[in-house]
Amino acid sequence: MIPARFAPFLFGLILSGLMSCIVSAIATARALGLHPGFATAWMGSWLTAWAVAFPTVLVVAPLTRRIVARLTA
Repeated sequence: MIPARFAPFLFGLILSGLMSCIVSAIATARALGLHPGFATAWMGSWLTAWAVAFPTVLVVAPLTRRIVARLTA
């Protein structure tokens, strides 16, 4: 098992991976349509999006938690 101290990084990795996968699929399908090369184009877009999304989630998550705490206090 992975030690608990890595939970925020693992959460960010999984969340950013899933979200970038879904969003890049939709954006790629809208831009190119569903054609035989769709999967290859999508995977390229997904990897690029994930490379941006993962560090963004790690940086933005603490700020988001503070905003949510203020809004729900």
